[in-house]
Amino acid sequence: MITLYHGSNVEIEQIDLTLSKKGKDFGCGFYLNANMQQASDMAVRTFRRMMSGSPIVNAYTFDDSILREPSDLKVKVFDDYTVEWADFVLMNRKNNSTISVHPYDIVIGPIANDTVGVQIRRYIMGYISIENLIEELRFKGNHAVQYYFGTQKAINLLNKVSL
Repeated sequence: MITLYHGSNVEIEQIDLTLSKKGKDFGCGFYLNANMQQASDMAVRTFRRMMSGSPIVNAYTFDDSILREPSDLKVKVFDDYTVEWADFVLMNRKNNSTISVHPYDIVIGPIANDTVGVQIRRYIMGYISIENLIEELRFKGNHAVQYYFGTQKAINLLNKVSL
């Protein structure tokens, strides 16, 4: 069992996937990470961007043993910044639809650097190689792993807890 955190400007009582934003690293979904400080930093950024609410860290427990057991849950894990990870992020970042371009319920992998948009444009325009893109997208910080829950089946595995 692990605790995962989501930084926001509101308390999230019920996760609503229809509120997910397009063009994110792993697609439209609910994003969390295991580092409370990173979630807190995200809460502050979200509050400043939205100019409403207050910085709030929402916490959820997740039985990660399900990731090691056979199930009908579709899970993709990226262990590091690789060409496969970069291609996956590019595919999702280019998707302007709320319809997923991949079959996964849960995706776990590295967080892309906040300047991802600029770096992707540089790559698409041929200014940098895929290897340089990967290095540019490498998050500068500790515990740079994000957990994407993209289906209701996956969301149902999260249990809200109080901090």
